[in-house]
Amino acid sequence: MDLHRSNRASAILEAAATLGVGLLFALSGCSTAPADDARIGVARDQSVIESPLRTDQDRRMDAERHPAEFLQFTGVKPGMQVLDVSAGAGYTSQLLALAVGPTGKVWAQNEQPGAALARRLEDHPQADLVPVVRPFEDPVPPEAPKLDLITLVQNYHDITYHPVDRAKMTRRLFAALKPGGHFVVIDHSAKAGADISVGKTLHRIDEAIVLAEVRKAGFVLEAESAFLRNPADTRESSSLRATIPTDKFALRFVKP
Repeated sequence: MDLHRSNRASAILEAAATLGVGLLFALSGCSTAPADDARIGVARDQSVIESPLRTDQDRRMDAERHPAEFLQFTGVKPGMQVLDVSAGAGYTSQLLALAVGPTGKVWAQNEQPGAALARRLEDHPQADLVPVVRPFEDPVPPEAPKLDLITLVQNYHDITYHPVDRAKMTRRLFAALKPGGHFVVIDHSAKAGADISVGKTLHRIDEAIVLAEVRKAGFVLEAESAFLRNPADTRESSSLRATIPTDKFALRFVKP
């Protein structure tokens, strides 16, 4: 395929994705019955997951990461202002950006510029997905308004073995949210009572440590979910060398 045809095909795919998700956004604004809202929400999430903007690698990861359950748990909706902390290659960030649609925005934070995220946006530019390079202690871009949602997925444990003042980080996240805004943390489970040092050795963390640190910033635990739990995981081996899906906790905090 020549470059002109390739660019045209890419543009058509993006337009189709935007139109499909946009139509669901419009329908969600017309619905009033809770059952109808729930059905439209499920359809909207499925449209996000099936978007042609997502990569083949994303789709391979879906089997373990359960994007439909993730989107439901975060409560992300069209028009929201969202920060994805430690965005990496942008798997989560792009899901969220597709969910907030053209009236919302997602900032994808990393401490260093990331080639994989840059390539994702070069292949399929999204005006509502903005990469930002910020330190973990102050990950919120200064131009961002008060946020509706912050996510930190599978990387809290990594932050524990870097020279980061996590109390300062969680206080900054608390301040960045609107009252009623949510902070979602998902990570690989360590054994109950495990020392924080397993963040570096096993790339896991005891959820009790996350609960204590995040609550200290003023957050209130609103919900937990088992959609990423795996009782077959002994939690004794590194999550980087896992041969089965790791057991993961999912916590949703709210700013009172």
